[in-house]
Amino acid sequence: MPTLIIAMDGPSGTGKSTVSKEVARRAGLPHLDTGAFYRVATLAALRAAVDLADGAAVAAAVDRSEIEYEDGRMILNGDDVTEEIRGEAVTSVVSKVAAHAEVRKQFVDEQRRWVETRGGRAVVEGRDIGSVVFPDADIKIYLDARAEVRARRRAAQTGEPAEDVLADIARRDHLDSTRETSPLQVPEGAVVIDTSDMRFEGVVERVLELIEANS
Repeated sequence: MPTLIIAMDGPSGTGKSTVSKEVARRAGLPHLDTGAFYRVATLAALRAAVDLADGAAVAAAVDRSEIEYEDGRMILNGDDVTEEIRGEAVTSVVSKVAAHAEVRKQFVDEQRRWVETRGGRAVVEGRDIGSVVFPDADIKIYLDARAEVRARRRAAQTGEPAEDVLADIARRDHLDSTRETSPLQVPEGAVVIDTSDMRFEGVVERVLELIEANS
């Protein structure tokens, strides 16, 4: 069976996670959420009480940790932390951890191995998939949406004031797009899909059409 890697990038609040999971389900492909790796690295560093600004210290904390990703669940030292890594304590500082070159190198190699062991067939989501992790991906997609739309979506999920969420989104966008290592960007050759005024089903169908056209 030929390899088939679908790289899906984009900022938070664009529907990237829900769309990529549904696309993977319908296409019968494994799904890899690379952002979960940087979230679990953040949690490992927080638990180890290391300086999050110290890339070497964070990478060392990750090295000392046992991290597993399977069926969408993230396991840290035997504990299922899938829900904990989505909490505010991690979310508020994950961009700082994700900016460290040492940490990204650890996980890029692991993410490539994860896909390789599944026959080179997977839907992979993140912020540097089509540009760094799998620059030769068969299909590259960049999901985007207006910042106010993304803020409204997240506020509806969390109950936070929309203006606070919008400020946090602007902060994270800036950090992710300006970091020195693997910045958030539209990968070369990617199809950009603006989800601002699209329904979930419409986005999923558009991605499936791209897969069908490249099969």
